[in-house]
Formats: sequence, structure tokens, C-alpha cells
Amino acid sequence: MTSSAITVIVPGYDVGPYAQEALDSLRAQTRTDWTAILVDDASNDGTGALFDAAAASDARFRVVRHTARQGLSAARNTGLDLVETPLVGFLDADDLYTPDALARLAGVLEETGSDFAVGAYVRLRPDAEGAYHPGIVQPWVAAATDPERRATTIDAHPEASGNIVAWSKVSRTGFWREQGLRFPVGRLYEDQIVAQRMYSAARSFDVVPDVVVHWRERADGSSITQTKAALPVLREYLDAMAAGVAVLAAAGHDDAVRARVRLVQDMDLPSLVEIATTHGDPAYRSALGDFTRDLVAQGPGLPLSAAAETASRW
Repeated sequence: MTSSAITVIVPGYDVGPYAQEALDSLRAQTRTDWTAILVDDASNDGTGALFDAAAASDARFRVVRHTARQGLSAARNTGLDLVETPLVGFLDADDLYTPDALARLAGVLEETGSDFAVGAYVRLRPDAEGAYHPGIVQPWVAAATDPERRATTIDAHPEASGNIVAWSKVSRTGFWREQGLRFPVGRLYEDQIVAQRMYSAARSFDVVPDVVVHWRERADGSSITQTKAALPVLREYLDAMAAGVAVLAAAGHDDAVRARVRLVQDMDLPSLVEIATTHGDPAYRSALGDFTRDLVAQGPGLPLSAAAETASRW
């Protein structure tokens, strides 16, 4: 058996309806020198059984269990502690890799010697019958990954800061350990601050325009990204974005700060303002207003979007 070059960490909690597709997308990789750590975060459904069946049929899968639910960050950290390969990636158990994902990301890293590689992604949305279909590469994703750039930096390519998800990247394991990178336990939107720490610390990174992941938007609306109307979720979301911008600012990456502020204005604020306009709790508008005023101050001279103008008055 070929020794593994890449470990993929696959955390899952009650993802029984989706996990099989995620595991199948790993099996379908054109690059086969991978191993996967499947972290069952104390699921109550069939997730654990699916993970066990995968490990029983393919020695590249390894199952680890939490006896009590600890959350996505802790599950990823559990996997990180067990990685023994030169490279590491992440795949949430309700998402899908495209067949060439690992070949493309790991391949470019092996050519350049960069600290990590970043690829594009699309949303996987349900239709009226519940079947899922991939969408198009959104403009902010394309801005981060297209055209291909090798051995770049966040100062040379500030728009990369808009790609904040863990599962669109393959990294050198040594980079994570040298930088002491961990996901913040007990927090939602845990990718954001970690991504900006990665961009800030990297000697260089690579970006490729290839779609490497289909990111599932669940038909039942249970994904965290689909529950932003809840005030506690909003606060977590705003805190994560603000913390990510603060990381870039503290490291002196001014162009990346401006790129991130501009993207949050254009992409994140419009839907939040729409929710806030009819939200029954005035604290929702107040939290969004405080965040927007602080955000605008981070990007002096940038034109305000219509959503930012509205939110800054709350």
C-alpha cells in the first residue's frame, strides 16, 4: 500500500443523511495517497455506523469518537492531534470533494513549497424535490482564487482574505504546528479567525481556480449559516468577522483589511440588514449597527454600500 501524503479530517455530528456522499467523494479521489480521520462528535443518529462501515471496508479511514458532544472546532482539533502525514485538509461530513480536489491542491503545494493551497467552491442547494445541485462559483470566491497564483502572499493578493473556510484548503501539517494553529472551541464560524491567521503567517500560499468542494446548504435549514436570524448566532457571526479583520490589521496587512471590509459590506451586510429590518428584537439591529460602524472605521475612504449606510444608522 502506498504511504499516505495527505490526511483529511472529517468531523461529523448527526449527519447520517449526508455522510455517505462525503465518504464516497473521498473514495472517488483521483489521488489515492490519502488517509481520513473520521471524528464522530457523539452523534445520536447513524453517523457513527456509517463511519464504522467505511473504516471496516477501507483501511484509509480511521474513526475517533467523542463520548460527549464538543462541537466542530473540538472535533477538528481532535483530528489535528492525530495527523502524521506531511499534508492536512478538512472536509465537513455533509459536503463533497470534487474528484480532483486533493490532486490539484496537494499537487501544487508539492511543486511550490508553499504553506498551503486554496481552491474554489460552490454551494450545493436543494431543489423542490430535495435533490441537491451545485451552483456557480460566486464572484467573491473567484476573486480569491482566479486566476491561479503560485507562491503568493496576502499583501500581493489581498482578495484571498475572502476565502475563509477550512475545507477549501490543503496545508503543510508543519505549518499548523509551527504557528500553533487551532480552531477556537465553543465558537461558531470558527474558520474565520483561523483563515486570517493562516494568511498573515504564511511565507507563501497558492490559489487555484478549480472547484474543490461542493458546500451543502441543507434542505432542512439546519446549517449554522442558515440560522443567522437568531440573535446569539448573529453575535457569533459578527464577532468572528471582526476578529478576522483584527488579525489582518494587527499584522499590518492594510490592503487585505480593506479587501475584507469591502467584501463584508457587499456580501454579508445586505442579507443581515434584510433580516434586521423586520426582526422583532431591537437588539438585533443594535448589534448590527455597532458592528458596521466599527467595520467602516477599519476601511477609511472606502465607499459605503447601501446596506452599510443603513446599518450604520442603527
